[in-house]
This record gives sequence, structure tokens and C-alpha cells, in this order.
Amino acid sequence: MNTPGVLDGVIKPYSWGSTDSLAAMMGTTSTTTPQAELWFGTHPRGPATLLRPAASRNVSSDALSGVSPDVLRLDEVIAADPQSELGQQVARKFAGKLPFLLKVLAVARPLSLQVHPNAFEAQAGFEAEEQQGVRVDAAHRSFVDRNHKPELICALEPFTVLCGFREPVATAKLLRGLGVLELEPAVKLLQANHSQASDQIQQVLAWLWGLDVASGAELAQQVAQACDDLVHVGSHAEFHAEMHWAARLAEHHEGDVGVVVALMLNLVTLQPGQALFLEAGRLHCYLEGMAVEIMANSDNVLRGGLTQKHVDTNALLEVLDCRPSDVALLTPTASTHTFRPPVAEFRLIRMEVSRPVRCVNDGPEIALCVAGCLSVANQKIRGGQAVWVPASSGDFEVAGEGLLFRAMPGDS
Repeated sequence: MNTPGVLDGVIKPYSWGSTDSLAAMMGTTSTTTPQAELWFGTHPRGPATLLRPAASRNVSSDALSGVSPDVLRLDEVIAADPQSELGQQVARKFAGKLPFLLKVLAVARPLSLQVHPNAFEAQAGFEAEEQQGVRVDAAHRSFVDRNHKPELICALEPFTVLCGFREPVATAKLLRGLGVLELEPAVKLLQANHSQASDQIQQVLAWLWGLDVASGAELAQQVAQACDDLVHVGSHAEFHAEMHWAARLAEHHEGDVGVVVALMLNLVTLQPGQALFLEAGRLHCYLEGMAVEIMANSDNVLRGGLTQKHVDTNALLEVLDCRPSDVALLTPTASTHTFRPPVAEFRLIRMEVSRPVRCVNDGPEIALCVAGCLSVANQKIRGGQAVWVPASSGDFEVAGEGLLFRAMPGDS
């Protein structure tokens, strides 16, 4: 039997990160450079390290590499003994790999407009670029692996996102209220009663992304200026927050027509504990706040603007779901709540711990503490630390006081 051990995550210093949010969670001092994400998993760009007593291992330490005999890379630990670490069913289903990546996000600046492909689209896109001879590490590569990338985020503090499309009639009202004459083609498309709503939205996106660079930049600047002016005079209270964010986006991405696209999306703020599942095809943009995120192990991101990275609007339009819809926020109904998205790779349990709790171990899991001090399977952890619980270790106890997230493969 392999025993649980403490996991140390990997910090990603992306430019949109915060200098103090992750530090505060971990009880350290603020940093001079941004800290955007804290990763716990086996992703090749940042595998977590596992502290496990040497006597508890079922394999020779010669099969593993690490800083010391007791500090090991989680991906290598799993590769050395996948059936004990993952369990036979999970090991067989996911080819001996941990199927999810758990993160803490600290968003101080907006991320890009982006969407993720489904499994079929990811496979087809990857194979097409392989046949074209595009290097997998090329900056202009759109599909970097064969996997889909469903995501679920759970807010640790108010977390603001743009997600999915608003009804065309409402967006037409917002855009017309800006008083920008050059937006009339978009307004007319959104008001075309003979069209399906998804067709209207797709046509507007194709028009916006089809503008030449100079025309797109000029339109974005006019829209941003109109939003900024109306926010400062207090007009259009119905869309005040949307215009505020459009003006902020333009501060970071001047002349990017993605500023206009952002005005077509639903603006929502998750309250602490609320979650949002982002399925394939849903255009979104994280704006501000701190959250736990769990996702399938994939880097497939198709961007539509508001970034210095590769933008591929043609590929994005092919996978984009343009149907307007409300944003379905998932709200916990008890101090322990399980989020079960319709995917095989993961589910997430949020636990407010104030007394000892016996937990059933029905597969491998990563238990992450984000507040307080906890004992998980006899491993003591605090904010920003996690415990790897292998499938073979059996049920375990959680004790102490704090907030815990348990990540594990899904039921689907």
C-alpha cells in the first residue's frame, strides 16, 4: 500500500497575476513579480513534488528521480506504480495518467478572450496541424494536444468573468447606446428578426474579426472612449458594469477589437463558494479575483483577442457555440458540497471543516487547503499546501479548521 504525502505546488508567474493574493493564502510576504497560478498535478509544464517517507514506497528509489530520497515528482511516482497510485479502473481508463490538474488562480488583470475545443475537435485540429508540419511548440500553433479542456472554477473571493453570449436584442441596445456610428452594421445584424440568435451573433463576430487592422483598432478605440465617457457621467445604468470593464480592457489592450466582442458577453461575479463549469465552445474571459480551478490535462486554448499570444479567430469560430444563454452558477447547498460536471476527468468537493470528518477514498485525489490548518490522512497542511491520497491508501480523516478542496476523477 502506498501512503499519502504532502504535495508542493508550482507557481506560475504570468503577467496577469497578483503580487499578494497567493502570498497571503500561503502566509508569506508579497512578491515583486506577479504570481498567477499555483498548480497541483502532473502536467509536464509544472509537476507537483511529493514528500513521502521512503519506507512507504512500493518501488525502488532508483526508478524515481528527485531532489532527495523523500522528495519526488508526482508524475514519476504515478508512472512507477499507476495501479496502486491511481487504482486499476482509473489507471486503465486514462492510460496510467492523472486525468486532471488542480489550480489556484489569482487574477489581478484580465486574461484573454478564449474558448476550448471538445474532444473530437481537439483530435481533428491536432492531427491537421501535425500534417501541416507545424511544430507543437510553435508560437502560432492552435492545437497543442489531442485532449479537450473542460474547466470548473470555484470562487474563493468575488470572482468576475465574462462568459457566453447575451441575447442579441440586449446587446443591440447596449451597442446602440454607445453612440458609435461605426457600430451600426453590428446593431442591424443583432436586430435582424429573420435570423436565428446564434446566426446573428456569429455574423457580428465574423464582421468584427474580419475588419482590417486599422479599422478594427479605430473601432475599438471609439468604443472604449464611449464606454469610458458614459461610465464617468453615470449614463446607461443598465450596462454600467459592462462598459466599465470594456474601458479597463482597452487600457491593457488598446486598439484590440476584442474590447467590442467583450461587450457581447454575459458579465457575472461569482461569490465565495459559487462555481462555474465551462464546457467546450463557451467563449469566456476571467477578469478579476481568486478561485480554485480544476480542468482536464490539456493546453488547447483558442484565443480571440485581448492577448499578446497567438490569436486564431478562424479556428475559434469553427468550435464556438454562439447560442445565447444565461450563466448557470453552481451554489453549495451545505458545508460539504460536491460539484459533478458531466465529464470523466474530474469532480470537486468543497469542504468547510470545523470538526473531524471521515472521508471515503474511492480513487486517487488531491486534497488542497486554501485557508486554516488541517490534518488530511495524518498529513498536516495549511493554506496553499495539498495532500496526495493514492487510491490504495483507503479511507482517511480530515480534522482541524479550514477550507478544503478535494479533487478526484469524475463519475462519468
